[in-house]
Amino acid sequence: MTVLSVSTSSAAALRADAVVVGVAKGPKGLVLAPGAEAVAEAFDGKLLDLLTTLGAAGAEGEAVKLPAAAGLKAALVLAVGLGEATEEGYSAEALRRAAGVAARALSGLKKAALALPAAAEEEFEAVALGGLLGAYEYTTYKGDAGKGPVGELVLLTDRKGSKDAKAAAERATALGEEINRARDLINAAPNDLHPKAFATIAQAVGKEHGLKVEVWDEKALTKGGFGGILGVGNGSANPPRLVRVAYTHPKAKQTIALVGKGITYDSGGISLKPAGHNETMKCDMSGAAAVFATIVAAKRLGLQVNITTWLALAENMPSGTATRPGDVLRMYGGKTVEVLNTDAEGRLVLADAITKAGEENPDVIIDVATLTGAMVFALGNRTFGVMSNSDELRNRLHATADSVGEAAWPMPLPADMRKSMTESSIADMANMGERMGGGLVAGLFLQEYVNEGTDWAHLDIAGPAFHEGAAYGYTPKGGTGSAIRTLVRFAEETAAGA
Repeated sequence: MTVLSVSTSSAAALRADAVVVGVAKGPKGLVLAPGAEAVAEAFDGKLLDLLTTLGAAGAEGEAVKLPAAAGLKAALVLAVGLGEATEEGYSAEALRRAAGVAARALSGLKKAALALPAAAEEEFEAVALGGLLGAYEYTTYKGDAGKGPVGELVLLTDRKGSKDAKAAAERATALGEEINRARDLINAAPNDLHPKAFATIAQAVGKEHGLKVEVWDEKALTKGGFGGILGVGNGSANPPRLVRVAYTHPKAKQTIALVGKGITYDSGGISLKPAGHNETMKCDMSGAAAVFATIVAAKRLGLQVNITTWLALAENMPSGTATRPGDVLRMYGGKTVEVLNTDAEGRLVLADAITKAGEENPDVIIDVATLTGAMVFALGNRTFGVMSNSDELRNRLHATADSVGEAAWPMPLPADMRKSMTESSIADMANMGERMGGGLVAGLFLQEYVNEGTDWAHLDIAGPAFHEGAAYGYTPKGGTGSAIRTLVRFAEETAAGA
């Protein structure tokens, strides 16, 4: 596991395997970013010429290595691109991505110094977090784990900025490690991470960090009338679970309830997914992983806010006991739902959990789910949708996501689309409605289970939760930990009185 540290040594004097500098596209060619001065001096002013000869252009995602000059204690110099050079400097997201690129390029090394342009605490945190996320590797099932991630990343600063840098490193460590925990959960094989296994992990981590954890097994779910969770899990040999994780702060004035879709594997059930759509369905518990990582991060950061997290865990499988299209489920709270498509299962487990969460009268409920392919069609693979019964909350979450570098977009909940779900001839509603705008229909379904007067938002992370292409920036192949940074920042804002 990569660790973070802070040093007031200069980039030239620190002993390390590599030193990382930033370069950018200037109006007349390649330019060095602030922080690289000592390294450039060691090359007698020829560093830019050498990098240009090696093909460096300063573009985002670029990484160019060259042997260090004699005046440096490091053996290697790595120049990473920051994009266009501006008078305003570089955004936190550009710094995160550059640090992530650097960490991936330096895998196998023991120690690397980051001489990227960071002077304020927010910039230090961006570099630190990008480095930790970029260094992530998932090797649980590999006999040969390869070189392994870079062992230590050192944030370089002067003495004046060392306090800010240390605070940033501590926060980035807590947040980065929890995002990477979520990635581990998402990447785990579904034969290992079934509902009971996920619940057991939640109990162990909760005990480690002083969180209260309660688990409803299949008997308790049956006794409690959780028809949605039970209906989805009926077809599997691995029974479902509902897990409540609670963090309380003695000075908190607000309570946030987070609900996560935790379908540990989604075959589609009787409405079986077609070939080519099953291979990554272990990631259908990304919402549960996200809210779980959020509450652990909040505890580690000591945020002055109460959080309750609900993990709605089930495995959606076809069998002789599976829920059939045409079956009617009695949800927790008493509403009945005609199941028209067993592959629209996430909304069923979330509905039970949202209803249960609402009984505690939190100030806000936010659910997170890889809910619909329709949202991927609407927003692509890197942007999640934000829906809410409150325009203010929806806009705030959109702004919060933007502030931490997560791509999100506000989506509507058109009232006229509700009718397509509530015209079931035999139940209170159906789990399917209009085909077009299916992501919005799913949001409208969930809204039916929110108490009147409670602010609620729904984050559909179906696109960005699992990345199937090559790694980029600080985003690896596989589970990404989407929405965690947004939720943690939202919790921080709430703790501060927002």
